[in-house]
Order: sequence, then structure tokens, then C-alpha cells
Amino acid sequence: MQTDRTLAKVAMVDLARLHSDLAAEIEDAVRRVLRCGRYILGDEVETFEEAFAAYVGTRHCIGVANGTEALALALRAMGVSPGDEVVVPSNTCSPTWLAVASLGALPVPVDPDPATFTLDPAKLEGALSPKTRAIVPVHLYGHPCDMDPVLDIARSHGIYVLEDAAQAHGACYRSTRTGAIGDAAAWSFYPTKNLGAIGDGGAVTTNNHGFAAEVRSLRNYGWQDDRPYQSHTAGMNSRLDELQAAILALKLPYLDRWNMRRSDIARAYSTGVDNPSVTLPAAAPWATHAWHLYVVRCRSRDALKDHLARSHIESIVHYPTPPGRQPAFWRAEHPPATPGVADRLSSEVLSLPIAPHLSDGEVQHVVETLSSFDPGEGLR
Repeated sequence: MQTDRTLAKVAMVDLARLHSDLAAEIEDAVRRVLRCGRYILGDEVETFEEAFAAYVGTRHCIGVANGTEALALALRAMGVSPGDEVVVPSNTCSPTWLAVASLGALPVPVDPDPATFTLDPAKLEGALSPKTRAIVPVHLYGHPCDMDPVLDIARSHGIYVLEDAAQAHGACYRSTRTGAIGDAAAWSFYPTKNLGAIGDGGAVTTNNHGFAAEVRSLRNYGWQDDRPYQSHTAGMNSRLDELQAAILALKLPYLDRWNMRRSDIARAYSTGVDNPSVTLPAAAPWATHAWHLYVVRCRSRDALKDHLARSHIESIVHYPTPPGRQPAFWRAEHPPATPGVADRLSSEVLSLPIAPHLSDGEVQHVVETLSSFDPGEGLR
């Protein structure tokens, strides 16, 4: 029986609701930053960088302005420059590709494994060339990419590996957290992420001291700690501000609890939904899924989306157009991609609500509504 809450809209994310339990802590953090009077690269940023590096399991964390610039700065520190090639998944959000293109480098796509939605290592070798400088596996939707074969191939060719961990806060590959597997990792703290700020924010994690020092310099005009106001390289302004760092630091201790709730919701969907027209996601045996998104597949995706909407359940397509088919990436040396797995996924995928604030009643409402979907109902 549906409760009053399940009859209301089941939103993908309700940030006000998520933050309500932390309201007093958030207000205290804001007041602390205001009283301090230092708002850029102060103690709050340093405290969060140390805490997040410890959580991920790396020696270094460098806070930056957003996830896209985290990718671009990390690639710059790896020496990626105009004319280089960077291997990326064909199935991802466009910022992964945009970060590569912003450096004048060429994104070279590799189709995903349809089971995990992440880059298929079996197709990686064929995408490499003498111009390949880096590989960017994306831990899409919170599911880790299969990193061992990616690293083996990269090491055999002397190529850097940069994890795009923007959706994978708390995920693990085998026994290692994402963000501590490749040469470096780029993170986004966009408000809807598993660990989200109250604005934009990002970070780079790495175990390489020299690489970390370069990213720290690049995020702050190319200055070095011992020589401010002198740019030793053409850096930029991409700094995580004190307020966002304070919010992230207070939310970090809750991350594992929130991820456990996401996992519980995913389990309820996967065990409760009974509909042969809907393909449910699953985690590989070597993966601890962060469940940033719970993405189903359905050949009648648009009809399913409408069916959910009629029951006041929000759903979103992540993502409707693969980057290789977007005009920003059409150029002579990189024509639109030929049809592949990414195209098929983009026509079938649909994300369901899985935020940790969802009630059991709301989750059950989604289960019942998804199970009742008839792909032929709109044809009769």
C-alpha cells in the first residue's frame, strides 16, 4: 500500500532533503569560514585534501575548481599537449572528452563492455598509436572499470592512466579504492555526486609527489610555493575554495553510510523488480559499486520513462548522445563515430532514483511501478 510520501514525486535527487540532517553542521562550517577571513587555499582546503587522500588511499590530493578542470590539469601534468591522442570511453559524459579537447589533443574512443558500461579492455589495444599519451578509463555510474588489463596494456606501451572517478566516490576495484589505482585520478564534487559540494568543486589524487606538485602549481597560475607571483609555467586559476572544502570535509565521514544506503536501494530494485522487458544492472565480482546511478536498459525506454512519470517517479537518461556524435567533436581527423555499443546503450539506458534519502516506501513504489510496465501498452 502506497504512503503519502510515495504518492508525491519521487525525485532523482532532493539536495535540500539530503542536507536537512546536516543543517546545523553546515551552518557551523559556513560561519567558521566567514569568521576566519581567508577564503582561498587556506586551512579548510588543506584539511579536506588530507582527509580525502587518506580516504582514497593516496599520498596526495589537490583540490581544484571542478571535475572537468581536474581532468585537464592532470592530463597537462602528464605532458598531454596539442597533437597528442588520449584514449577515452565512447560511452561517457562529454566533460571527459572536453578536457582532452581543451588541451588540443584528440579523444580516441573505445566502446564499452555492455555489462558494466565501462571501457572494454579487450578493445583497447586497437585504439593505441604512437601519438597516444594517456588512457582515461571512466568509472561510469559508480562501477569501476576493469583496471588490471588497462594498466597492463598501458605499462607495456609506456602510457599514463588517468582515472575519471567523478562518479565513483567510495567504489573499489578488487581491494583498492578507485582513485588510487592509476597514475592519478580526477574527481568531481558537483552537488549531486555521492560526495557533493554546495557548488562546483573537484580534485586530483595521486601517489606521485612530482606529479602532485605540478598539479598544485598549474591550479594556481603556475606559481610555486616558494616563488609566488612568478609563473614558472602557464597555469590557470582552478582552486577549490575554502567554503566548499569545509562542506566536503564535514560530509566525508557520512559517505560510506550513504553509499551503504545506495547499495541497499540497488539490492531492493535488483531483487524486487520483475519485468522481462527491463534489464537491471549488476556489479562485476571484482567491483564494489558506488551506485552513483542505478541504470536500467529497456528497448522501449521512452515509454518506460513516461510510465514512471505517470506514477510521479523522476528518471533521467544518462546519456542521450555519445560524445562522438556531438558537434563539438566533429572534425576532419575525428569524424562522427560509427555505430557501436555506445549508440545502443544511449537508446536504451534510463536512470532511476537511488539517492540515500529515499524512504523504503518510495523505493517500493519504484519497484512496483517498474514491475507493472508493459512495453506494448502504448500500442494498443
